[in-house]
Amino acid sequence: MKRLTYLVIGIIGFMLILAGCSSESSDGKPEKIRLDYAYYSPTSLVLKKFGWVEEEFSEDGIEIEWVLSQGSNKALEFLNSDSVDFGSSAGAAAFMSKANGAPIKNVYIYSKPEWTALVANPDSGIETVKDLEGKKIAATIGTDPYIFLLRSLHAEGVSPDDVEIVNLQHGDGATALTSESVDAWAGLDPHMARLELESDANLFYRNIDFNTYGFLNVREEFAENYPDYVNRVIEVYEKARQWIIEHPEEAAELLSEEASIELDVAKKQLERNDFSEPVPSNVHHDAIVEAGKVLQEGDVIDREVDIEELTSELIEASFAEETIENE
Repeated sequence: MKRLTYLVIGIIGFMLILAGCSSESSDGKPEKIRLDYAYYSPTSLVLKKFGWVEEEFSEDGIEIEWVLSQGSNKALEFLNSDSVDFGSSAGAAAFMSKANGAPIKNVYIYSKPEWTALVANPDSGIETVKDLEGKKIAATIGTDPYIFLLRSLHAEGVSPDDVEIVNLQHGDGATALTSESVDAWAGLDPHMARLELESDANLFYRNIDFNTYGFLNVREEFAENYPDYVNRVIEVYEKARQWIIEHPEEAAELLSEEASIELDVAKKQLERNDFSEPVPSNVHHDAIVEAGKVLQEGDVIDREVDIEELTSELIEASFAEETIENE
């Protein structure tokens, strides 16, 4: 009997612990909403600075938690490990993560950027993609610059086997380029804009069509459990997007302050972002499919993956369509 009593007490205690760890309150709303912010996502910086998410959910008693993403790979790691509910990434990076089983949906486009290019030092002698053969190139694996690099090599007929890709986070890649530890770098703003202005770095290969869009991703479980709250997060993102469009100078100042970069660097970064198309659509679908084909040809994702089907599973436009059309 004593053993049975202890067993019952243990089960009850375990159930109480589980209840205490649950993110859902008794009335079916989340107790906490966790979002990332990133220097490559100006809208997220606006939201964090002005406290608009906290304001939106204050009457619900929902706690807001912010987590810094240093790159798409980190944002997607956070989503996959249930460390955030909403994460900012490049579209192709989200596709790679989805292909590896990440339970995520793209529900909003926070910008159309030209946030990546291939960068070299001004005296490197590197002028074309073909000049990269036999060279070391810094890139953050799993992010848009890395995918941009693969697509650029593919487009110019250079095999990835003929270059050495050095896996470094974006800021470390910029440092490696300036110290000449690598020959080239698949750059990302604001680091790329800073080197362009401060070190006269040469953006020797640019192709805006190889930049995939800025995706706001949500965990599938959160979207299924709290669809109304996904819509409300999109609403505040819309508020931030409109504010950036209407206040470009103030937006550059805010980016400069939050990312600890010079104002002229912030302005150049914002100049390379188009904030006009927030609803996921066929153009975003097609861009991801094209990136997926190159990733598949390069054996970065499984050749058995149905790219069209997986892209359709990733991109979920209904939240943004409903929210933005009803505003």
